[in-house]
Amino acid sequence: MVKGSNVSLAALSENVGSVIVSLSWGSPTGEGDADVSVLLLDANGKVRSDADFCFYNHPVAADGSVQLLGKTPTADGSEDRISFDLTAVPSEVDRIVVAASRYGSARFVELDGVKLSLADGSGEELVRFAIDDADSVSAIIFGELYRRGEDWKFRAVGQGYDTGLAGLATDFGVDIEDDAAVEEVRNKAAIDDQADTTAPASANEPKPHGTLEAFPAPRRPDDEVQPRKPTARPRTAKKKVTLPKAAKKTLAENESWKEARLFPVSALKSDRDRETRATSVLLSVMAQAPEFGRRLTAAFGAPAGRMETFTEVTLPHSDTPRRPDGVIRVERAGKLWTALVETKTNGNALKVDQVQAYMDIAARRAYEAVITLSNDVALEGSPLVDVKIDGRRKHKVALWHLSWAEVAHQAQMLIRHEGVGNAAHAWLLKELLHYLQHENSGCHGFQNMGPAWVPVRNGIDDETLCQGDSRALEVVESWERLIRQVCLRLGGELGQKVLPVHPARRGTDPKALRGRVADQLCLDGKLQAELRIEGTPGVLAISADLRIGKLRTSIEIPAPEQGYPLAWAKRLVRRLAEAPADLHIETLIEGETSGPRGTLERLRPEPADMLPKQNGTQIAGFRLSLVKSMGNSRGNAESGFIRSVDDAVHRFYTAVVIHLEGATPRRAPSKEGATG
Repeated sequence: MVKGSNVSLAALSENVGSVIVSLSWGSPTGEGDADVSVLLLDANGKVRSDADFCFYNHPVAADGSVQLLGKTPTADGSEDRISFDLTAVPSEVDRIVVAASRYGSARFVELDGVKLSLADGSGEELVRFAIDDADSVSAIIFGELYRRGEDWKFRAVGQGYDTGLAGLATDFGVDIEDDAAVEEVRNKAAIDDQADTTAPASANEPKPHGTLEAFPAPRRPDDEVQPRKPTARPRTAKKKVTLPKAAKKTLAENESWKEARLFPVSALKSDRDRETRATSVLLSVMAQAPEFGRRLTAAFGAPAGRMETFTEVTLPHSDTPRRPDGVIRVERAGKLWTALVETKTNGNALKVDQVQAYMDIAARRAYEAVITLSNDVALEGSPLVDVKIDGRRKHKVALWHLSWAEVAHQAQMLIRHEGVGNAAHAWLLKELLHYLQHENSGCHGFQNMGPAWVPVRNGIDDETLCQGDSRALEVVESWERLIRQVCLRLGGELGQKVLPVHPARRGTDPKALRGRVADQLCLDGKLQAELRIEGTPGVLAISADLRIGKLRTSIEIPAPEQGYPLAWAKRLVRRLAEAPADLHIETLIEGETSGPRGTLERLRPEPADMLPKQNGTQIAGFRLSLVKSMGNSRGNAESGFIRSVDDAVHRFYTAVVIHLEGATPRRAPSKEGATG
């Protein structure tokens, strides 16, 4: 589409009751990002209330018609997806605006490949709109969905805003809270509170605002109307997320007592037992905790509605009935959305014939989707199961994949950071998370580097691995799966966005990129990756040197714009007071490959040793690194490579990165729901 054009969705597909809109972008540095937002407008072009503004602090509409699904990495940046259930949009809503904004002083002109795409309920892309003239604006309206009679149409807009998310929202009638004013009030309140604790108060002096009385306030008469607490206005600043508090002290007499669990794992003896139990546990929690069930199914085009889940369902298929592991059904306005579920646990791979049979059954019975669930992680442009689609069938079935790591990530985000509807839902999700993370559940996520791992390491050791070897490509694919899982786990713990950085040019084919990385692995014996963690001052780099069996985690932080180099060095050493003594610090010099370096233990008494000896030398920044031995086995055993990478990233973030200036995460959604 071109700017200003429009199209009827019904003319493009019969399955447009629910659609997925994706906004994507990239940047030369791999660090550029933006946040999506949606506004539901009436016939006057204004929101009915502040609740019609969906953004990072309010990601789901109350009626379920809009849900922000979050970011997924792409070959050259990231993609933000939004689920729209058009059948649930209130009749008073005439138009839906889809926009994105950048944070702080960032502008869209710094991003590449800014575009929008729209897919129907089966996942088929219907519309694509590229914004090639993104100027120095901080917010852009990408497009809008609007009614024409009983149908919905889409218009490509591409309008920029200089005033960011707050200005855009204000133009459509949203009452934005002024964050600077809020911070001023909070600071003043903190000063007042401190004065209250230090200055004695006269007995006759009125109590300061906020001071608790020593006796309860008089009860109001029943017929007296109490003033309503004013509704909080949307805040465009992101609230800092905090990790959960320590667990309460146990009442058990000794450590041998085990807490009773809703989902026990001790009786699981076989892979079949694990698959059956895992499917039933997951589907039951999805049905009973709507926030969680909706979060998982919205990404697959499911509407917002009443969900029921089933296991061990028998369905006819030729001469032999088939029994998918599970079925998900969502009812909305008398219409049903149905997905078949095929589950694998441990290292078991999905079977092509099974998935193909379920796709055929779903097509014949007009079901909407087949969802596969396993410990494997899907890669962009490389499906886990290659099924054949009969183009003669009018009804289209979408094939989706979930990894157990993604399921655990979404549960973590809800119960540890964002909050859910009530305490019972939080408890259910905690029980689910405990089950998934138990060593006997078989749901540990990606846990095996594959059969090519040992031959490739041997080939690197004896220098016999040649470029073009297909086994090197298999290892690169496994490495990419591992990095995606590391991002999910770390992001779930921190409550922040953690995405792999792909230093690729726009339009680069993911398979071709993996081929080049595999050739490089054959040359230097290294697997490398970079993680972009929201709120950190740089990119966290990981390098696995298979020649020497070492893992290096590092981050480069830029030099401050003001001050003196010696003050920078001293300040950095002070901030790293709790960091490991073997942390390597290297000074980065403008125009040179390296500068002075040393361990934190040696530099603590003499920070000046970090500075170059030549006068006038420009310091670009500092590189902080930790090196550890990596596991040898291909699996997730105690000595395994996968576990050593996971541990190295976690240790580096918690011991080093979190202490750096600028490592405070940007404010995340604030909810008052129960968090357990």
